[in-house]
Amino acid sequence: MFRKVHFRLALLCASITCFILAVMSCGYLYISEKSLKDSSFAAFQDEMKDISGSFAESSVLTWEQLARIEDQGTYSIQILDNEVPLLFHRQSSSQEELFAAAWRYFEEHFAFSSFEESPVYCAEFDFPSKASGSSDYYGCAIVLERNGGMLKIMILMPLTALEQQIRSQRILFSLLTALAAAALFLFAWYFTWKLLRPLEESQRRQTQFVAAASHELRTPLAVILSCASASRCGNEEERAHFLDSIQSEGMRMSGLIDDMLLLSGMEAHTWSVEMRPTELDTLLLETFEAFEPVAAEKPVRLAIELPQEALPPCSCDPGRIRQVLSILLHNAVSYTPAQGLIRLSLAYDRKTFRIQVADNGIGIPEEEKSRIFERFYRADPSRSRKGHFGLGLAIASEIIKAHQGQILVGDTPGGGSTFTLLLPLL
Repeated sequence: MFRKVHFRLALLCASITCFILAVMSCGYLYISEKSLKDSSFAAFQDEMKDISGSFAESSVLTWEQLARIEDQGTYSIQILDNEVPLLFHRQSSSQEELFAAAWRYFEEHFAFSSFEESPVYCAEFDFPSKASGSSDYYGCAIVLERNGGMLKIMILMPLTALEQQIRSQRILFSLLTALAAAALFLFAWYFTWKLLRPLEESQRRQTQFVAAASHELRTPLAVILSCASASRCGNEEERAHFLDSIQSEGMRMSGLIDDMLLLSGMEAHTWSVEMRPTELDTLLLETFEAFEPVAAEKPVRLAIELPQEALPPCSCDPGRIRQVLSILLHNAVSYTPAQGLIRLSLAYDRKTFRIQVADNGIGIPEEEKSRIFERFYRADPSRSRKGHFGLGLAIASEIIKAHQGQILVGDTPGGGSTFTLLLPLL
C-alpha cells in the first residue's frame, strides 16, 4: 500500500511542480522570442533607413551597388521602374511569386498617395509568404520619385537565421525543462519517501504490537478459560486452586493491558511528564529500600552507591524515574542468580546525572542489545514464564526520551548487564 501511495504522492508533487515550471518556462520563452523578434526587426528597420537614404541621394543606381547590398545582408531586391521590372540579374519564378506577394501585402496594409511630404517613402514590415500565417520574411518597400516617374524597390530578408535561433532556444528550453522535471521527480520521490517512512514504520510497529499483544493475551486467557471450565467439576479444594490461578492470570493480564495502554498513550502523546526539581539521591535511596525485600526473597544482594558531595536538583518527573528504576531493578532481580549482586549507583558530571543498575546475572548477548528496547522483544524466551512481556524496557526507553535523556546497556565486568540512565540537568 505504501509503495502505491509513495509513487502517487511523488508523481503528484512532481507533476504540480513541473506544471508550474513549464508555465514559467513558456512565459519566459515567449518574452525571449518576442524580444528577439523585436530586436531583429528594429535592426532591419535601421538598416533599411540607411539603404533608402543612399537610394534617395544617388541619382544613378548601378548593378554593382545593388549586388553589394544583396551580398552584405542576405537580401533579395526587386526594382520596378514605372511598374516595369528592372532586372539586374535573372530571377526564378518562385522569386517572382514571392515579390508579387510582398507587393500585394504592402498595397493592402500601407496607404501611399503622393510625394508631398517626402520624395522617398519607406515602409518596413514582416509578412507570411505562405498560408500558415507565420512571418517568413522582413520586407521593405521603398518608393522614389525619379525623372518624373516612380521607382519602386522591394527588399526582402528571409527569417531563416532568426527561426533557427528560436528553434534552438526552444530545444534548449525543452531539454532543460525535461532535466528539471526528472530532477524534481527524483527529489519528490526522496522527499515523499522521507515523509512516509515514519508512517510506514509506525504502521509496521503497530501491526507487530497488535500481533504480539494478541499472542501474549492468548496464553493467560486460555489458562483462565481452562480453570473456569475445570472448576465446574472439581471439589472445593480444586476449585480454590483454580480460582487462585484465575486471579493470578487475571492480574497478569491486567498488568499487560496497563503497560499496553501506557505505551499507546506515549505514542499518541496523550500523557506528559510533570517536571519538578528532584533530589535524585533521595529518590534512589527510597527505591533501593523498596526493593530490599524483593531482593532478599531471591536471595540476591542489593547495594547502593551515592556521591558524598551534595548534588543539584534534577528537573524530572520523580514518579516516572522511579518507574524506570523499578523496571530495571525488577529485571535485574529476575535474571541474577542466587547470591548475586545488584549495584545501584548515582554520579554527576558536566551537568549530566548518571544512574546505573549493574548486575552479575546471565547478561545480554551483543547481537540482542540493539533490540531489547523493542516492544514484546525477549532475548530469553523464559521471560514469559516469569511475568515479563517484553514491554518494561520499551516503557523505560520512552520515559527517558521524554526527559530528553538516554538509556544505554553494556556489560558488567566479570559478567552481567549494566543499564545506564543519562539525565540532563535542565
